[in-house]
Amino acid sequence: MHTLLISDLHLDAARPGITNLFERWMASDEVRSADALYILGDLVEAWIGDDDDAELPARIAAATRAVADAGVPVHFMAGNRDFLLGESFARRAGLILLEDGAVHTIQGRPTLLMHGDVLCTDDVAYQTVRRQVRQPAWAAQVLAMPLDARRAFAAKAREDSRAHTGSTMETIMDVNTGAVAQAMRSAGVTRLIHGHTHRPAVHRFELDGQSAERIVLGDWYEHGSVLRVTPGDVELRGLPTD
Repeated sequence: MHTLLISDLHLDAARPGITNLFERWMASDEVRSADALYILGDLVEAWIGDDDDAELPARIAAATRAVADAGVPVHFMAGNRDFLLGESFARRAGLILLEDGAVHTIQGRPTLLMHGDVLCTDDVAYQTVRRQVRQPAWAAQVLAMPLDARRAFAAKAREDSRAHTGSTMETIMDVNTGAVAQAMRSAGVTRLIHGHTHRPAVHRFELDGQSAERIVLGDWYEHGSVLRVTPGDVELRGLPTD
């Protein structure tokens, strides 16, 4: 019995090795025998719409659909790079869409699942932009643009993101401990799993007199990163690219 969780793959046509790794892992016995697979956001470097006719979305859909067809529920939660992913692609790819902040019982323990970016409350500039781009009117305006224009828009957004990251202190871009505690209290849980920060770790602490843990998923820029949850245990490990 095991459940698998991943996030922050940032799949991109410019990084074919990681896409190949993703496809191999999705076809592995570990994935095909799992109770469930959760993808907690930033599956791709940039999602420009469900109508994207590039090769990468088709490969992703084939990989996730095969897992779903094998009987493994594949849950997907949008991140800051793929929040435009919608119902059309989800149906094609066999994905079960999750709201950020969903609580699922994973191997017997209620667990709060988040992408993680809303917890970075010290990064005021980022949170301002996040609120803007999550407005339905903004999404509708972007999705009405031709595909080529959306690709150019996404490339510019990635440049802006890199500039912001490079000029912002790392501590500001990390989660706020108060925001973490409040999210867990509101959800009534003692376990939180999220991604976004690219700082894989298992943090154990006390929350209102109870033992609690916050598990941060790793990114897939240099190698894969997987969280395997079994009854009573968690294993956070990397996946080699070769």
